[in-house]
Amino acid sequence: MKKVLIAGEQGKTVNYERAMGYLGILAETSLHVPDIGDYDGLILPGGGDIDPKLFGQLPGGTRFFDPELDRLQLAVLDAFVMDRKPVLGICKGMQMINIYFGGDICQHLSVSSGHEHRGVDQIHGSRAVKGSFLERLYGESFPVNSAHHQGVECPGRGIEYVQFAPDGVVEGLRHRYLPVTGVQWHPERLCFEQGRKDAVNGAVLLGDFAELVTREL
Repeated sequence: MKKVLIAGEQGKTVNYERAMGYLGILAETSLHVPDIGDYDGLILPGGGDIDPKLFGQLPGGTRFFDPELDRLQLAVLDAFVMDRKPVLGICKGMQMINIYFGGDICQHLSVSSGHEHRGVDQIHGSRAVKGSFLERLYGESFPVNSAHHQGVECPGRGIEYVQFAPDGVVEGLRHRYLPVTGVQWHPERLCFEQGRKDAVNGAVLLGDFAELVTREL
């Protein structure tokens, strides 16, 4: 069985572990830089805000963040990127990918009211760039869930933005040359027993990642 690492805190990644299990992929959660040979891919999960020092800014809208956690996640990401193994970033994880490659984030979106968690995820439309992996999976226009107040701004080296909300907030990215992708939304909360009729099936995206993990190695 193929195995992926979830670079997160144990007990907080159950939705990811369960979803990948349904797709036939063993998922283990750890923040230790692994023996890369033990894993076939990496998931960077959602979470809180990110230490502004990591993208060269002073605090200005950032709320709660964990500097140690952020640096541990970046170290794990570096190990997988250096080994050219598949990476999927989700919400905060997508932002971490952009930072890793030298991009930055907006510490508080001016349109955050349409994206923040309000007891439950919000749902909004989105548009995928033609020819992107997300258009291949879902078509050009599709609704997704939302639970964030920060977002990516300037793209990092090699990063392309491939999905946007109607208000311009970036919802998806990919690296031009590496098997690295990310989405601002939460597919693990849109699949299997948590599937919703008002948004896409997140299992399609997670299944595409599972196929990439299987194909790459």
